[in-house]
Amino acid sequence: MFANLGFTELMVILVIVLVLFGARRVPEIGASIGKGIREFKKNINEIDRDVRDPIRDSVRDAGLPAGETRPVRVDDEQVRPEPKRLI
Repeated sequence: MFANLGFTELMVILVIVLVLFGARRVPEIGASIGKGIREFKKNINEIDRDVRDPIRDSVRDAGLPAGETRPVRVDDEQVRPEPKRLI
């Protein structure tokens, strides 16, 4: 099951939540937790998109047409030779 929790442990947790918050608040709490998880996933996906597709941002910021991209310039300092192998 979820994080090595068995059926009995989940039932105990649900009973404790029900006693602490009451039957009316449990659906509200579940909805708010679901909304928080959806928002978290949405933000993670946006960050992932921004990291994986930097060309899209540079094209949009540069004002170039969508089909054209600028070549990426690599400085000599950024290119490092492969280290010598000892064996």
